[in-house]
Amino acid sequence: MTLRTPAHSDLSIRKSRFIGCVEPMADRTQAQARVNALRAEHPGAAHVCWALLAGGQSAAVDDGEPGGTAGRPMLAVLRHQDLDGVLATVVRYFGGVKLGAGGLVRAYTDAVAQALLSADKLPLQRMRRLACSVPFALEGLLRREIDAAGGTGLAVAHGSVVTLRFELPEPDAAAFEARINGIGQGRVSWLSAGD
Repeated sequence: MTLRTPAHSDLSIRKSRFIGCVEPMADRTQAQARVNALRAEHPGAAHVCWALLAGGQSAAVDDGEPGGTAGRPMLAVLRHQDLDGVLATVVRYFGGVKLGAGGLVRAYTDAVAQALLSADKLPLQRMRRLACSVPFALEGLLRREIDAAGGTGLAVAHGSVVTLRFELPEPDAAAFEARINGIGQGRVSWLSAGD
């Protein structure tokens, strides 16, 4: 699963304020840029802790909190919810009362969990890139078939034949190829997606 839009939480625990956010995030570079923006938005905050799960890229950053009390617990919440492509951040304004290691773990975990309660989750769809060449007479038909199958990112190049590049949901790709091969009656040439 991933998230459709950002979701927020705002908790006060023993005079400290924990502002949580979970949001869709493609990679670590974008996540770092978002964390830097949060630091600029909250210059008086004591900590901006974060955790990321995005396509094999993960991070757990305590940002000055005692080791293992913020980033890793936040990451555990994301993993427990079976999420990918998600950044969790918690901005902490220190209220003067120390929470101890257990209290910090609970606070950061709760801030992320509360934000996820209101998050709009959607299934993560793995896509497969496809490319084929067809005679001009089949271009319109193939465009309609791609659209009907939920294809995205269509790119078309015209030369001696028409080359179409697109993505389809992974589970549907093999059946789509078989259907197009039947319709094309040997006039469809499948290319590697990188060609």
